Amino acid sequence: MRTEQKHKLRLLRRWRVRHKVSGTKERPRMAVCFTNKNIHVQFIDDFGRVTLASASTTSKSTPDRDKLAANMPSAKIIGTLAAQVALGKGIKQVVFDRSGARYHGKVKVLADAAREAGLQF
Repeated sequence: MRTEQKHKLRLLRRWRVRHKVSGTKERPRMAVCFTNKNIHVQFIDDFGRVTLASASTTSKSTPDRDKLAANMPSAKIIGTLAAQVALGKGIKQVVFDRSGARYHGKVKVLADAAREAGLQF
């Protein structure tokens, strides 16, 4: 399959998921973005159009951020860190937005780590 076709299919999958998922202040959307090098997690209130909390492999509050990458062990660490940040802001329930990525591998590890740390999906 050509690269352009893969990109188009992923974009359509992202739009389809995003159309069905929206966050509120009480139950924000947990948006996950994986790049080739980093992992970003944001807790977004779609009605207020604000980001309530975030965690990333590039943020200064992340311990040992130089050693983290976009892999499964780092996804587990970022999932736990994101849950701690959210619980610190008073967020207990979230809606998970996987941004068109399939729910396996890094995405599943991050979601399971966030659940183990206390978030409810």
